[in-house]
This record gives sequence, structure tokens and C-alpha cells, in this order.
Amino acid sequence: QVLLMESGGGSVQAGGSLTLSCEVSGDTSERNCMGWFRQTPGNEREGIATISSRSSEARYANSVKGRFTISQSQDNAKNTLYLQMDNLKAEDAATFYCAADRSYICTLLRVSYDYWGQGTQVAGSS
Repeated sequence: QVLLMESGGGSVQAGGSLTLSCEVSGDTSERNCMGWFRQTPGNEREGIATISSRSSEARYANSVKGRFTISQSQDNAKNTLYLQMDNLKAEDAATFYCAADRSYICTLLRVSYDYWGQGTQVAGSS
């Protein structure tokens, strides 16, 4: 079992930056890959970044490559997944989810992931 809790959402202006966090706990064998997804109303949940828990090798969707950075940290018993978002665009506004996948091959496919957080909202402001 893996528990995930996102935080850090808010309102941002175009060109701004925001960092999302996801507190991760539970069975380490169930979270070999970690990912960030986003979803807007009426659309499919889109995988935007993934990272290997072992190697920290990361992959990104083309829509965010060069602007978003996924990372992870472990401080004592606390594990945290981050998504640093820079040069935000209006189309980045969405509900963002972190997710964990027990497999060792990290993908951006929603169906690959086994555990999900509740989501945190990023809204654009004018």
C-alpha cells in the first residue's frame, strides 16, 4: 500500500513558477516509479513527468519538457516527490496528481500506475 498527498497548488500568472510537493509513504516495493499527471475538466489525465525511485532517471511529456522538473528527496523517514514548474502557460492550469507504479519501467501512461493522490489544483490568473 502506498499513500500519496499532494500540496502546493495555487494561482499563477503566465511566466510564473510553482513547486508542487507530494508526500509519499508506504511500501517501497510498490513505488519503483513515481509520476506527475494533470487533468482538466472533460479531458483525459495526462502523464507529464516520471522518475525512477532507484536511479532518479526522469522522462517528460513534450508539452512540459524544458519547463518542468521532477525530483525526489528522502529526509529521515519522509519521502517527497516534487514538480518544479517554470515559465508557466495558461494551458498548464489543471488538477495535478502524483502517482506510484510498482513496475520498474517508468512510463507516462495512466494505466501503469497503481496508487494516486487526491490532487492539487493549479489555476491561472490574469
